[in-house]
Amino acid sequence: MKAGFIGLGHLGKTIAKRLISEGVELTVWNRTREKAEGLGVRVADTPAALIFGVDIVFLNLFDSDAVAAVLHGPDGLLAGNCAGKVIVDTTTNHFDRVGAFYGAARQHGATYLEAPVLGSVVPASQGALTVLVSGDEDAYNQVRPLLEKFGKTIFYLKEESMATRMKLVNNLVLGTLMATCAEAVTFGEAVGVDRATVVNILLAGAGNSAVLNGKKNMLINEDFQTQFSSSLIYKDLHYLQDLARSLKKPLFTGSAVKEIYGMTYPMGIEGEDFSAIYKVFKEY
Repeated sequence: MKAGFIGLGHLGKTIAKRLISEGVELTVWNRTREKAEGLGVRVADTPAALIFGVDIVFLNLFDSDAVAAVLHGPDGLLAGNCAGKVIVDTTTNHFDRVGAFYGAARQHGATYLEAPVLGSVVPASQGALTVLVSGDEDAYNQVRPLLEKFGKTIFYLKEESMATRMKLVNNLVLGTLMATCAEAVTFGEAVGVDRATVVNILLAGAGNSAVLNGKKNMLINEDFQTQFSSSLIYKDLHYLQDLARSLKKPLFTGSAVKEIYGMTYPMGIEGEDFSAIYKVFKEY
């Protein structure tokens, strides 16, 4: 099966590798071409050239600005021969912009699907991501066999923008829980318990969660090699604030925690894993 993949950051490259290992004949494109090296697959010169030779294209990009650039650039996907093609966007987008992505794809004869994922590098490598999908049901049924190669659990939410909205809701839990766990670790250290013991006590008690289990070694070893960056969760929580405003609904914990992740920028650690928020609490 032939497919295309655009966006080879930490998560995107892991998903691409998973698809390759599952026998998918992949063509890739990345703004920084060097990131495509070592995959052992064809590298397209432009997004327009990529979509010419495939029926399905996956996107995994930083934000909605990056998606718009890939779709609408002079050599973007929609400048290519995309009639009858399906664009599967795994990016966590702004809820208010995905409608335009659907419309632009339709105008060029393509079908756009939202498919943001829950989970990061480790579950992606294991084929254990959760995938939320919105959009045309026939297109969803067409791409589902590929989604199942990296997604263990798939929720089809159908209505346009619903998958994106739900992904932002999920990341409210992800971001705030990580911040709470990181702050708790620093308080445990402050009262005189060594860090590893603090983490293990939290895991044996109220802190027991997929988030803390997944970040246990990072916190203990202060090794915050990026799986999902602070800059990404900061962006997602900002999008969630906009969603809350559109609903005229207050966002209490998400707004406060977003500003804590914002502190990673002046500290120069926004590109590290989002569990590095521990360093913010340790500093202040």
